[in-house]
Amino acid sequence: MAFTIRQLQYFVAVAERGTVSGAAQHLSISQSAVTEAIKDLESDLGVSLFDRHPRGLNVTHKGHQFLRHATKILADVSDARRTFFSDREVTTGRLQLGVTSLVAGYVLSDLLARYRRAHPAVEISAIEDDGDYLEHLLVGGKLDIAVMVTSNLRDRMALQSEILEVSAYRLWLPMGHSLASAEIINLADVATEPLIMLTVDEIEENTGKLLAALGTRPHVAFRTRSVEAVRSLVATGAGVALLPDLVYRPWSLEGDRIESRDISGALPVVQVGMVWRRGSGLPQAARDFIGIAQSQRTVRR
Repeated sequence: MAFTIRQLQYFVAVAERGTVSGAAQHLSISQSAVTEAIKDLESDLGVSLFDRHPRGLNVTHKGHQFLRHATKILADVSDARRTFFSDREVTTGRLQLGVTSLVAGYVLSDLLARYRRAHPAVEISAIEDDGDYLEHLLVGGKLDIAVMVTSNLRDRMALQSEILEVSAYRLWLPMGHSLASAEIINLADVATEPLIMLTVDEIEENTGKLLAALGTRPHVAFRTRSVEAVRSLVATGAGVALLPDLVYRPWSLEGDRIESRDISGALPVVQVGMVWRRGSGLPQAARDFIGIAQSQRTVRR
């Protein structure tokens, strides 16, 4: 039996929320319907998509591979529907985008691919830089839209934003670490560990504030602007990391596994969204980009 679009939607919802109950609540359906759909999907594919544990579900390595295909299929379906709901002429012109480094490879790439398929006649230029500089370019009219971390947006009077994704901070651990088996992990447990610090966007600032609240200076073993470097360093036991779940992937480039765990207490979240100059008359190409981003947000949630 071939899998259905509905099964893919249920699978993505469970993968994003980590529990059947959370997915069922989001989808406004019964938990039994979600459980049955996942069971049938695993039977059809012949693989286990999730590891079951008392706190919920973890996506397996095969599950993560299939998740990439599932989200692309759902996005393609959304694109196909959009073509029949729009009788506008082909959009032309130019779209000038900005993006911060944290989200360049985790949000913008899929979004940009969908936009190019829907509007191949639009000329797109994109630059990657830090948030402050992108705000400067937006206010100055040098960019149409920026896809960036919006939780630390500086000039909220001049700029308008729309959230695409909210991502909580979690603790990254190498396989076999003593904290991986703990029922509850507190920030005080993390304060004594060597820390791999990501230095892009607001990550270093937030991590420092969290640990400073405990009255201790973090033991930073390594600072880097590369998420992949953090992934490899954690996987090989050089330290632990506090990072938004947005950039978590369970496997390092070396093939070593990384565990991701919740931390007890109130941790900050990272908001990723679109930003444009308030009151500006956006070109049609930019308005179309916003529409596709809104559609993708609906698929991801």
